[in-house]
Amino acid sequence: MGIKFGREYKDIVADFMRGIALVDGYYDLFEMTEEEWQELTIQEQEECLRTLADDIFYGLGSSPVIQVGVGSVRHDPNNHVLKVHDGEKLVSVIYLV
Repeated sequence: MGIKFGREYKDIVADFMRGIALVDGYYDLFEMTEEEWQELTIQEQEECLRTLADDIFYGLGSSPVIQVGVGSVRHDPNNHVLKVHDGEKLVSVIYLV
């Protein structure tokens, strides 16, 4: 299926990366501890977050909710947004159009 979007993909991913970074324990998906994550350079962290954002974006095309750390990412096709939650708290909304 896939997610429909009208914005530049690189802009969506940049916003998505910032949103994912707000979720406690997002680095668990890399099988890393917080300490291991902090040992990476900023460039390495950005590359990992970009890859994670890409993977989750495409995964949302077949599953509307994906768990991330202690939170989740949800695709809301009616409003053309991705919603990033840290636990139950909404921390970021990424506009697709």
